[in-house]
Formats: sequence, structure tokens, C-alpha cells
Amino acid sequence: MSFRESISNQYQQRLDSGLLRELKTVESAQGVIVNRGGRQLINFSSNDYLGLANSDELKAAAQEAVTKWGVGAAASHLVCGHQSPHESLESDIATFVDAEKAIVFSSGYMANLAVPSAFLSRHDLLLQDKLNHASLIDAGLLCRASAKRYRHLDVDHAAELIKQADEPHLMLATDGVFSMNGNVAEVKALAKLCDHENRLLLVDDAHGFGVLGENGAGTLEQAGLKPTGQTLMIGTLSKAVGSFGAFVAGDSIWIDHLIQHARPYIYTTALPPAIVEATRASLCMIREPSRREKLHENVALFRNVATENGVELLDSQTPIQSVVFGSPTDAVHASERLERQGFLVVAIRPPTVPEGTSRLRITLSAAHETSQIERLVEALVA
Repeated sequence: MSFRESISNQYQQRLDSGLLRELKTVESAQGVIVNRGGRQLINFSSNDYLGLANSDELKAAAQEAVTKWGVGAAASHLVCGHQSPHESLESDIATFVDAEKAIVFSSGYMANLAVPSAFLSRHDLLLQDKLNHASLIDAGLLCRASAKRYRHLDVDHAAELIKQADEPHLMLATDGVFSMNGNVAEVKALAKLCDHENRLLLVDDAHGFGVLGENGAGTLEQAGLKPTGQTLMIGTLSKAVGSFGAFVAGDSIWIDHLIQHARPYIYTTALPPAIVEATRASLCMIREPSRREKLHENVALFRNVATENGVELLDSQTPIQSVVFGSPTDAVHASERLERQGFLVVAIRPPTVPEGTSRLRITLSAAHETSQIERLVEALVA
């Protein structure tokens, strides 16, 4: 069989099994209402949890920065791409999450790939939650260290594997909020475990930063912790923050080590300064509790109305709410039916989620109106 025939067969197999991925263009700015396929749809698939991606404040900050700083950073951080806005953003983030220091990456995927490889050698071990994000799983594949995965949210299983480990260095990596289930890692127990065993804990808080915690600093803050000691925090700036990029925060010794050894940082062009300045404006807005309070009210409303109407949801108190169908074809048909009724709710299928758990992944925003949420539940019931 030729290479071309092999690839063609793989495409056909995905098509036949209901797993084919398709690009569908959004013809408007991101928001609760988007245009797609010439229609207006109420968007329940975005990670723009606080409704900031198209806010006037972020647009104004970016426009002003373009005038002052231009469009591109033109080089990696260690050449000449590290400009004053980048330096200020790293300081702002460190203050926000109460860490000694922070470093900004060009994407969350790159940050997750960078950290294990920078800290672990082929003699070490990367231990992670079974349902971690694909970027962390890929980090395990690319990292020279051995890789093991513990049962989802099972701290006792993680402790057992740590006790069995004879590698000189071990990093335990977990999502803060799991991107498909919406549940939250037991970060307090994991941090205690890693402190006791002198192991590094890496928390990827892509879906918790800006959403959870008294000030929006994320999963660690909600648990009464901060990125210090043996704990490193990764946060993305493209979800609740409404901008783009990512950061790693922790003690200075860890961040300084990343500057020296994190290849996705060293060899990648720095973020555009206008994006950085928009992110700084967003961090100021996130500190105000009103948007987060509205978001949590919307999550509670959705869960209450869905439960009252017999819609089965996975156990999650975060903006990520899932209705499991099992069959990928059933999930796709449900998504298409909702779209015909004016809702954008994307079907999630393997390998993004385990076999037999294809689902509608519903995400709530602070910008959703009560009537929109109630109408969605009516459509789900139907």
C-alpha cells in the first residue's frame, strides 16, 4: 500500500466512525453571539469565560500598543524580542498569583511541553493524571524521562506510584480544572504529597486561572495555596483572560532555570507587544469580582435548570459542563440538531475524550443571559 493510499484509508476510517474533524469558519468576533454559516448562533462552546475576548477595554489597550510598539516582537526573548511590555506582564502575573517570579510563553501548549523537558532527564520520572490535557501527555512523550499516569483524581494511587519510584527526580503534573470534565484536581493533597516527598508539582491551570479563587488567581488560590516551594503553576492567557499566550509562575530558582533550558521559550518569537498590553489590561479587570460572580451564577443556574428538567450532567461546579452521549455519531447529531435551533455546542469525541464518552461540552460565560441558558436547556431536553 502506498503512503497516499494509507493516508486516504485513515481519512475514510475516521469518516465512517463518526470521528472526522472539520473546520467551520466563524465569520464574526468571538462572543456569546457568533456568525457561522451565514447564521447567528448563541455560543456555548467558547473558553472566553468572562466575556473579555471582544471587550472594548482589551481592544483599546491593543490598539494603543500597536501604535507605540508595532505589530510583531521580531525575535525570541533572549535575542531582542523581550520588550518592556513583556517584562511588565511577567511582573504583573507574579504579583497576581503571589509567586516570586513568572515567565511568559507564546502559548499554553508550548509552556506545557517546555517544563518537564527542562527539569527532567532520562533518569527521572514524569507522573501525571490519566485525564491530563493533550499538551501534558505530549510533554511526557517528548520528555526523555520515564512516564507513568495515575488514575484520574486518585491521590492515593499517585502516592503509591511515588513510593515505588526509584528515579532521582520526579515531577507530578496535573490539570487544575480538567478541560473536558470540568472537575477540579485535589491540588492541596497533591502539594502536600510532593512537599513531603521532595518532588515537583506542576499544575496546568488553563481553565482555572481567572475563574476560580477569591481574586481569580485560580485553582491553587481556591485551595489556599500559591505557586511556591515545590509547586509550579502554568496559566493560559487565551481563555478567561481573553487574550493569548501563557505563563509559568513559581520560585525564582525554577523560573531562572526555564530561561536557560526551556526550548519552546528560547527558540520561539516573543508574543506581539499589543497582545501583551491587552493581557495586562485584562488582568486588572479580572481582579474585579463582578464578572466572576456573574459567571458562577450562570453555572449554578444552568445546573439547577438542567437537573430540574432531567438533563444528566457530569459532576462539575466550573463553567465546563458535559452531557455524555457515548456514541460519537449520537453526539454529532445532537450538536447538529442544537445548531439548527440556533445554538453552537460542539461535540467532543475520541481521542480527545476516552472511548464511549463522546459528549456535548457546554461552556458558560459571564456574558450569557438567563434566557439564553434556559432556552439551551429546553433544547437539550428536546
